[in-house]
Amino acid sequence: MSNTPSDGILGEGRFLTLRRRKGWEFVERPKVVDVAVLIATTPDGKAVFVEQYREPVASRTIEWPAGLVGDEEAHDGEELLAAANRELEEETGFRAGELEVLQKSPSSAGLTSEIITFIRAAKLKKVGEGGGVEGENIKVHLPPLAEADAWLDARVEEGFLIDPKVYVGLYFLHRADREK
Repeated sequence: MSNTPSDGILGEGRFLTLRRRKGWEFVERPKVVDVAVLIATTPDGKAVFVEQYREPVASRTIEWPAGLVGDEEAHDGEELLAAANRELEEETGFRAGELEVLQKSPSSAGLTSEIITFIRAAKLKKVGEGGGVEGENIKVHLPPLAEADAWLDARVEEGFLIDPKVYVGLYFLHRADREK
């Protein structure tokens, strides 16, 4: 007989639930229906990366703009691409004229039930300041795509952590270039 607790909720916080199912312990995000990761590029060929401090890793990170869909009552029922464009504008001050869903993938299949949707954001237009919502303190970086690898390497040398989704997004961009 096992001495492990039965399937169910092991703990709950404001934004996360720790759950056990079939012997697996993992995290869920209540109310979140999707996570949008925006592979955003400017018309003049620059990547749109964001920098912010992330407490779970106690470090500044470099990421693509991203956001949760369905986590706030004010945006209940918001469609994925509309939420993605709203998040892009909040974080970067850019609005996309073209959005394309590329792929859905688990963010960390052994740790969380979270599924992310990679979205290509193109035909960007600057419409605001960006910086995120209260408490986010987001800084926008616009390195030329052709120099993105070297730019990212330099950030690592400065002590930043690079979200691996950045490299996935660059792969999608390189693949799209090959298919042209």
